[in-house]
Amino acid sequence: MDMNKVKTGVVGSGAMGSGIAQVAATAGYDVVLFDADQNALKRAQKSIDSTLTKLTSKGKITEEESKNISGRISYASSLTDFKDCKLIIEAIIENLEIKQKVFQQLEDVVGEDCILATNTSSLSVTSIAGACKIPARICGIHFFNPAPLMPLVEIIPAVQTTDDVFDKAKSIIDAWSKVTVKAKDTPGFIVNRVARSFYGEALRMYEEQIATIPFIDHAMKVYGGFKMGPFELMDLIGNDINYTVTETVWKQMYFDARYKPSLTQKRMTEAGRLGRKSGRGYYDYSEDAIAPEVINDEAKALYIVNRIVCMLINEAADAVYYGIATVDDVDLAMTKGVNYPKGLLKWCDDLGIKNVCAMLDALHGIYNEERYRTSVLLKKMLKEDKKFYHE
Repeated sequence: MDMNKVKTGVVGSGAMGSGIAQVAATAGYDVVLFDADQNALKRAQKSIDSTLTKLTSKGKITEEESKNISGRISYASSLTDFKDCKLIIEAIIENLEIKQKVFQQLEDVVGEDCILATNTSSLSVTSIAGACKIPARICGIHFFNPAPLMPLVEIIPAVQTTDDVFDKAKSIIDAWSKVTVKAKDTPGFIVNRVARSFYGEALRMYEEQIATIPFIDHAMKVYGGFKMGPFELMDLIGNDINYTVTETVWKQMYFDARYKPSLTQKRMTEAGRLGRKSGRGYYDYSEDAIAPEVINDEAKALYIVNRIVCMLINEAADAVYYGIATVDDVDLAMTKGVNYPKGLLKWCDDLGIKNVCAMLDALHGIYNEERYRTSVLLKKMLKEDKKFYHE
């Protein structure tokens, strides 16, 4: 299969699907965008055209480029319009049965050399492939929202995926000027697995009344160097979405305490306080809202940062230990996928594995919970006096 500028299909015209279509068209690829809801498809077309107009007005692209990008995207009313595509990316609701059904329908339309990919963030790629006639051509291609702006894409081979299909999929997404990393087909892949502690440990400290929500966000930004605090970020993502991803990873990891969801987040979701999109989350986004005051406490702030960062490092180390990704890909994923100020394993080297292990051991001693168990890899590296990176 000649993978040079292959015709690409996208199933689902929501924010993610339309974003992926824009990325592919901007890279010079002809794109077929489909949605079962034709009204959603019309909204997607307006949204893409509006985005291109804004980019033109800001001087990011020329009017000719805008016209060409728009012209490469066709809007389909039927899955049969995908018949000439060589790559199709599904970006619909996170429901395994619905995804499996769509993939089965696609197999009846496309040729045997067409790669079928899912943009799932938390479901098993292997399960999707298992429902297909040719499971070897199925893989995960996970973009981050908003797809045109976020550089990272996780490429996830299913158990059945051939090396050739993985290499071709990676080659195409690389050609779209994205940063690609390979991730094993495990719950949450790299980013959504490792990042659980960023939210979970912040929620835990809030529930324990160690600090207020504004103070925890303040600590992570001012002392941790993060662009957004965990509660600000949850409000941006949507508390319903963030809670669902956490719960999904927790269940798929056989209820491992490290990924246990928070009752606080569940209650926020139940109350409809979903964040920015609902006008209220951990913060009030109404026009007359008063910004909360934060009284600085450096010692407390540093404790918060060290506790969350050490938990993140612990998860990143486990991702390497269990072969989910390489050291380089884990750090690349967390800096390019969720804008962390530095790679977590590089951060571990900077802090010193001894200090990281001491923090984790102290937490485990206090709580006596499996949540705070130290990664076997960190223990081995401490014993052997090793670092993740050799300068």
